Amino acid sequence: MTFSDKLIALRKKAGWSQEELAERLNVSRQSVSKWESAQSMPDIDKILQLSSLFSVTTDCLLKDTQDDTQPAAAQTPSLLPRVTLTQAEDYLTKAQVNAPQMALATALCIVSPIPLLALGTVSELGLLGLDDNLAGGLGMIALLVAVAVVLFMQCGAAVREYEFLEKEPIETEHGVTALVRERRAAFAPEYDRANRIGAALCILAAVPLFAAVMVGVSFLMSMSICLLLVLVACGVYAFVRVGTVQDAMDRLLEDGDFTRGHKAVKRRLTALAAAYWLVVVAIFLWYTFGPNGNGQPQYSWFIWAIAGVVYAACVVAAKAFVRKKV
Repeated sequence: MTFSDKLIALRKKAGWSQEELAERLNVSRQSVSKWESAQSMPDIDKILQLSSLFSVTTDCLLKDTQDDTQPAAAQTPSLLPRVTLTQAEDYLTKAQVNAPQMALATALCIVSPIPLLALGTVSELGLLGLDDNLAGGLGMIALLVAVAVVLFMQCGAAVREYEFLEKEPIETEHGVTALVRERRAAFAPEYDRANRIGAALCILAAVPLFAAVMVGVSFLMSMSICLLLVLVACGVYAFVRVGTVQDAMDRLLEDGDFTRGHKAVKRRLTALAAAYWLVVVAIFLWYTFGPNGNGQPQYSWFIWAIAGVVYAACVVAAKAFVRKKV
């Protein structure tokens, strides 16, 4: 093993991202990236810090003939799943194919309330009966959500054999890390561009709503909310399309949100997240179709907006906790 391979193995074993290792060494993440891609070597002071940090000798780090990166005298066979070069290429290809489908499914979930909002507005204008309004709106929502669910299931089935990448620590065959880093570097411009477009659309989405509030016409308010959801859905489509590919590469590198420390915490949070959204669904159904009949479907979308913001805040807090703990 070369120094770069040993550094990657030791960092992954510790469950750190490149950024976290860089903070411990007081260097930039780019420096760590160059060491791991064999573009440069750290100076002697950093070698000594790495030796102390990982509890290995400097000979273990520097000698190409030394394969043992364990502090113990005898190295035991690894029990971690091993990802081959063929598996890595196959997984990245499937992630690339899944990306637009995942993005479309997410966007459909966001725009699903639009039929109910639109028909509710038509009902307020006296153009349709209440029963037809609810039946038609719920039917359209069910159709959109059903399509989204099918797309999610197809994407999940395509990469089911690689689910362990998200949940378990892994080891990679020689050459996998270099391949993934090369692809991630090539993908970076597209990733940044799509995130800029997505952010711009999500910011602009609020403009029609603000304009409608200033005018104060209820019909325009409802239509502006529909337009807001469409623009947000387009922005989220851009985020998810590139995010799916980026996450696939981070899983193979055990980087970003998929370091070993994050994986350990994520396993505990999965059940809590499922319970959270079940409660949100229950609140939505009770408010919209409650026993008192006072639900207002045209306004119940606020529940999803608030729930989404709260959930995002909880995720950010959990990530900050993991970084601090590690």
